[in-house]
Amino acid sequence: MAEDTYLTVSRLSEGVYKEKMSKFLSFAMPISTVEEAKAQIESYRNAYHDARHVCWGYKLGHTCVECRSNDNGEPSGTAGKPILGQITSFGLTNVLVIVVRYFGGIKLGTGGLVDAYRTAAAEALRANEIVERLVEEDICVTFEYPFLNEVMRIVKEEGVTVLSQQFDLRCEMTLRQRRGLLSRLRERLSFVKSLSFLEKQ
Repeated sequence: MAEDTYLTVSRLSEGVYKEKMSKFLSFAMPISTVEEAKAQIESYRNAYHDARHVCWGYKLGHTCVECRSNDNGEPSGTAGKPILGQITSFGLTNVLVIVVRYFGGIKLGTGGLVDAYRTAAAEALRANEIVERLVEEDICVTFEYPFLNEVMRIVKEEGVTVLSQQFDLRCEMTLRQRRGLLSRLRERLSFVKSLSFLEKQ
């Protein structure tokens, strides 16, 4: 993969794993922010409030800069870590995996728990579609009106997404472009002496 692409899942998917009377329900879904992950986790906790454990793991960012997991009462390292490990094993990011356990009365031991959560997470991920996404960045471009036609021609040729535009004596456009192509866009627009770029955070 290029440095400005990453792999993730396309939709919500589910898996089921049973071991010694315990039932593990797993769910894999795409996410884009920590807030979105927290909201989904809270939603599943409410929906499965009668379950013994609702464990999870997620990764965010095209370089996987944000990684979190939770054992939710299981012995330390036996649930969240193996869930997160499966996301890593599949080479994914911007993914949340939740595993809900209904205890069947027979203890699995730490090794058994690790295997069960790992297998349940893998079941949900295998049931999904893995897709490649682009890392894109937004920039705000301002320029004088006489340059409008030339700027619009370049924007069209470069396949840039126009998020907003305002045309007056001084024009402003908010653009979205693949990270790896931003430098070329800047170079092509450098002929506009009054041009200015403002990075969108």
